[in-house]
Amino acid sequence: MGKGFYISRPLGFVLCGLGIVAMLTIFSLSVVYTKEKRKNQVTAINETGMVTTAAPHTTPAPSNEPWDKYRLPDTLLPEYYNVTLWPRLVPDEQGMYIFTGTSGVALTCIKETNLIIIHSNKLNYTLTLEKHHAKLTGLGGTSAPAILKTWFQTQTQFMVILLNEKLEVGKSYWLYMEFRGELSDDLAGFYRSQYTENGVKKVVATTQMQATAARNAFPCFDEPSMKAVFHLTLQHPPETVALNEYHTNPSHLTQKVPTRFKPTEKMSTYLLAFVISEFTKIQSSEKTNVLIRIWGRKEAIESGQGDYALNVTFPILKYFENYYNTTYPLSKSDQVALPDFAAGAMENWGLVTYREQSLFYDPKESSNGDKEWVVTVIAHELAHMWFGNLVTMRWWNDLWLNEGFASYVSYLGADYAEPTWNIVSNIYIYSIYFRAFAVDALVSSHPLSSREDEVITPDQISQLFDTITYSKGAAVLRMLSEFLTESVFAKGLHNYLHEYAYSNTVYTDLWKKLQEVNSRIQLPASIKEIMNRWILQMGYPVVTIDTRTGNISQQHFLIHPEAVVEKPSDYNYEWFVPITWMKSGSNMGQHWLLTKTALYEPMKTGTDWLLANLNVMGYYRVNYDPQNWERLLTQLTTDHKVIPVLNRGQIIDDAFNLARAQIINITLALRTTKYLLKEKEYIPWESAIRNLQYFFLMFDRTEVYGPLQTYLRRNVQPLFDHFQNITSNWTQKPPRYMDQSNQINAISMACRTGVKGCSELTRMWYRQWMKNPDSNPIPPNLKNTVYCNAIAAGGVEEWDFGWQMFKKSTIAAEAEKLLYGLSCTKEPWLLNRYLEFTIDPKQVRKQDAAFAIVYISGNVIGQPLVWDFVRAKWEQITKDYDDGSFFFGRLIQGITKKFSTEFELKQRLKEDIAASSFSFGTQAIEQAIEKTKANIKWVSKNKAQVMNWLTEQST
Repeated sequence: MGKGFYISRPLGFVLCGLGIVAMLTIFSLSVVYTKEKRKNQVTAINETGMVTTAAPHTTPAPSNEPWDKYRLPDTLLPEYYNVTLWPRLVPDEQGMYIFTGTSGVALTCIKETNLIIIHSNKLNYTLTLEKHHAKLTGLGGTSAPAILKTWFQTQTQFMVILLNEKLEVGKSYWLYMEFRGELSDDLAGFYRSQYTENGVKKVVATTQMQATAARNAFPCFDEPSMKAVFHLTLQHPPETVALNEYHTNPSHLTQKVPTRFKPTEKMSTYLLAFVISEFTKIQSSEKTNVLIRIWGRKEAIESGQGDYALNVTFPILKYFENYYNTTYPLSKSDQVALPDFAAGAMENWGLVTYREQSLFYDPKESSNGDKEWVVTVIAHELAHMWFGNLVTMRWWNDLWLNEGFASYVSYLGADYAEPTWNIVSNIYIYSIYFRAFAVDALVSSHPLSSREDEVITPDQISQLFDTITYSKGAAVLRMLSEFLTESVFAKGLHNYLHEYAYSNTVYTDLWKKLQEVNSRIQLPASIKEIMNRWILQMGYPVVTIDTRTGNISQQHFLIHPEAVVEKPSDYNYEWFVPITWMKSGSNMGQHWLLTKTALYEPMKTGTDWLLANLNVMGYYRVNYDPQNWERLLTQLTTDHKVIPVLNRGQIIDDAFNLARAQIINITLALRTTKYLLKEKEYIPWESAIRNLQYFFLMFDRTEVYGPLQTYLRRNVQPLFDHFQNITSNWTQKPPRYMDQSNQINAISMACRTGVKGCSELTRMWYRQWMKNPDSNPIPPNLKNTVYCNAIAAGGVEEWDFGWQMFKKSTIAAEAEKLLYGLSCTKEPWLLNRYLEFTIDPKQVRKQDAAFAIVYISGNVIGQPLVWDFVRAKWEQITKDYDDGSFFFGRLIQGITKKFSTEFELKQRLKEDIAASSFSFGTQAIEQAIEKTKANIKWVSKNKAQVMNWLTEQST
């Protein structure tokens, strides 16, 4: 799943939101109050069906009782479930959307116990004839003990069933329950999404079970290793269609249709999904052995927005079948675009759910970035059909194994579907490596894999859906594949999938299978010994090469050099590093750095330059002696094309981050950008812009901002002129695919730095659109930049037009661009009005609220407005997003990026948070505190140097 980390490339550019976080005090106290209030209310349904308030079960002080632990005991195993659900797609007399259901689960007793503990959350239960919330019977002639008592343990989300006798080992039992829940709009468990079609509101009942929300839909053993078969029946209106697996012939009734699905494969609860809707579909021809269907709103499907997804799904599936050397386990693949969805997509087995912008593509309106996003997200989710669904991690501490792997191979699948894009060569690095580098350089980072007992609560599990899990996981797996070779890696994967099909694993099972097939690649140690250093300790090394002596050394790279690493490591923060290198004479080589320091004679260069980590295959940064840095800079200014394009981007990125860590001087980093006057390729410019964004964040309200604009304006001018020429004055699309991406950089940076003609160009396009709203003349690739700049330069007329187009848009990707563009206005009252809209689901969908607020805080004028607004509206926000650690983690990261003063550190982060009982999002807060400390130190040390250097460049 792309929980929070499926962010499109244009979206990634703008998620550099700035703002104030003192709101955390109010938020924290509100969250605690709301949760405590809920603990004091337990509702039930009596025999007549009336909802009553039951006396709350008092949660005891911390104890060793099994119901006070967050993990299920190892006494029972589910074999199969029979679940029937009936969601009401219209509100009841109280205005609530509800669902009712029955659930039975076959249990096998593994160890003697007189307790049945099963997950249940936000469900009300009908009392059975025995006056309990469940009924237990024996299977296969077994007699069942009587139920003495049932109760709900709110904190650990358990229904607890106490029996008068112990269950017998090896015997099977049937646990039956009836229940009722709310089909709410909280985007988790069994929830509702809605949209308007021809003026009529349509309601969709859908699911999002990952990570711990299946228990919100029906009582279940909600842990990944508790795999079972699910027999599902859905009751739904006859005008709707129910999706899960293929269903038998339904019996049509007057009010509802029961759709009984075939039993699922043996699978984890978090992978179960079902959708009831009035969606329509397109599907593959009968020539394919797998039925592929794309589902969505009728208007979107009929306008062709699902065609691209349909065209690429089967090739990607076939690619993965060949890559894994394992047949796709199911007979069909349904993919559904939902109007409301918190994550980017979810890999439910055979029924993948998506945000609309992650599945739909309109060739007339959508950009290249939108298309890249769709194909890579589809590839990511389909990769999970084997790695994650067929074979699943045993517990969430190894989530990286699922998500890191899917992130890695998604680019291989997308590259196969779109071979002319060179996705792996041109896009992968900046989508994976440098995103991971930024977070993993903090002492508040975390290892890819932790002990199981360190990841227990739902909040702890939720926090693992982060950049480390997805991007670092992908980066280290790619590094492993490179030094093993792809053929050995793929063979090991096949054996892994074959041996552990329909079961659960830990990451060392993968190392074992890869080791077994590696008979020809010489390694300095076993795969386990090499990779555990990358998996079990956080961070990564900076490798320093002295080309005068041949000395090589490694150290733990930290962006804040004075930060104290308090997390111990069995490996002392040393890694086995695969170093690849080339010299100016085209000599190439490779070497393993296994210790803190080593001597390697081939690293001596004389007057040649040396470049390490070719094509960024390894997960590490590189530093050199001063003389080699000078030789690399000279090469860049004389003939930059001699250095591979990926490494040109790497040199810039490494230099700026080494400077931020005070390892090299900031002026050396700035000098890596001087050659950009001659650079036309996307990767180096993308690297430079991403790193210079930090300068904008730190200096946009200081005297440094003017000289910074002047310097960058001069550097981007040739690039702007280049694209004006090759597009015949902006009337054509650049012929090369990566040039189309770099054209975005050229216009965006030109407008930002005041290049003559840029603002006029964007305003001209936008004005043309305002005159004829039915015909948008703005090139799809440039919409993000044009909308922002034109609205920033305009007033209320431009903003209102953008808002009207946002509300009218039937294309999710287009709506997202307008959502961002509207945040760029310089009018405070418009920004305040926009903020009001963000927390009104009728104006801005809940799934987009955090993005919109972060966008506004990224506007220098909007930053203080966001603080005032959030402080005033926090009660409403915490009510609507009470359990939203995903939402608040995103919000915290977005609006604290600019923090760079002692006031912001002490008053807004440290003291406010220390005074509250913050219950989730703590990892994001820790990272915000650490980044703020680093920002304060960096500004203090470098502001004068940067100012002087920029001033010198203008003389």
